[in-house]
Amino acid sequence: MAKVSDRYGNQIEITDERWNHIITGHPELKDFHEEVLETIKKGRRRQDTIDDKKYKYIKDFANLPLGYTHLVVVVKLIKNKFVLTAYGIER
Repeated sequence: MAKVSDRYGNQIEITDERWNHIITGHPELKDFHEEVLETIKKGRRRQDTIDDKKYKYIKDFANLPLGYTHLVVVVKLIKNKFVLTAYGIER
């Protein structure tokens, strides 16, 4: 488990269960835990259009696998702020 603060002062938790969920669905990200945390710390944030408590944090990286250029970390900002999932995208 890890906790990290975003630019807005939110302490966000990524549990072992959520990390295992991420690397099960996206095994190419298993060596990118620090980048996921950095995405929360420094990435741009966009609010979900349907769920106003869900946000996507997006950050570019030069060293991502499979041609990905950005990481997306989906966070639920409720009482216990936590990571739902993360994945790579190409932009």
